[in-house]
Amino acid sequence: MARVLVTRRLPDGGLAPLEGHEIVGPRADDEPYPHDELVELAAGVDAIVCLLTDRIDDRVLAAGAGRLRVVANVAVGYDNVDVAAAARHGVVVCNTPGVLDETTADLAFALILAACRLTSTAEADLRGGRWKGWGITQYLGVDVHGATLGVVGYGRIGRAVAARAAGFSMRVLHHARRPTGEEGYVADLDTLLAGSDVVTLHVPGGDATHHLIDARRLSLMKPTAVLVNTARGTIVDEAALADALHEGRLFAAGLDVYEREPEVHPRLLQAPRTVLLPHVGSASARTRTLMATTATSAVATVLAGGTPPNVVAP
Repeated sequence: MARVLVTRRLPDGGLAPLEGHEIVGPRADDEPYPHDELVELAAGVDAIVCLLTDRIDDRVLAAGAGRLRVVANVAVGYDNVDVAAAARHGVVVCNTPGVLDETTADLAFALILAACRLTSTAEADLRGGRWKGWGITQYLGVDVHGATLGVVGYGRIGRAVAARAAGFSMRVLHHARRPTGEEGYVADLDTLLAGSDVVTLHVPGGDATHHLIDARRLSLMKPTAVLVNTARGTIVDEAALADALHEGRLFAAGLDVYEREPEVHPRLLQAPRTVLLPHVGSASARTRTLMATTATSAVATVLAGGTPPNVVAP
């Protein structure tokens, strides 16, 4: 029987693949473990099941060296795990690819619709008693149907959003690090930004994409354009985005992720024509449970001496 650290409470059934192993954690209040405590706990376990809010760095991995065999991140992204350090310490890293693509794409398209049609602004006015009745010039958004959608990052989620756009008769462009050989590919990101009515972001986090959308690139977008981010908050310079929205240089934005979660830039909270959600891209009961069982199944496979299909290459 192995000892498995589970850093946060998982959906019902999420731990089922680990039956027969000793589960350590989570905390009774389901708060994240402080980093020093993660380091201490890592020394006494064979596996860690973590969330994207847990920093699994060299200190944690070194503390577990000699015993720790696998870290499973209950997420597709794994920028919170030092994969190179894990490889040095002989620790397998797993994620949960493929199980949340459609659910996250649903949410991305919901943000596209909500931001384009100013639904958050309209609802806030209605709930706040500021709506005085129908008027022909009220809440004038921009059309989604027939617009040009620019997809930045053309992996599974980006492609799923593009498929939804087809139902709205949108023209779809896409940008990726390497040519896709598919219709709509734009090699230059700046060109895609300048030519799109709606831009949706689907690239991984990390140093390579930090502030990929900065003040300069925001200035390339049309003043009638909409920016949507369901990927990682660090991809967008939040201060620059807030400035663009406040100054009317960008029509609207829809965000589900932030640079310093759960903190949100105060000027974004005050920005007009902005839809803000609390990182709920994969938040359906079915998908979150499947994410958990995918991660815990990978741990069970490694502990049994096997190799799961969702190993992250260093």
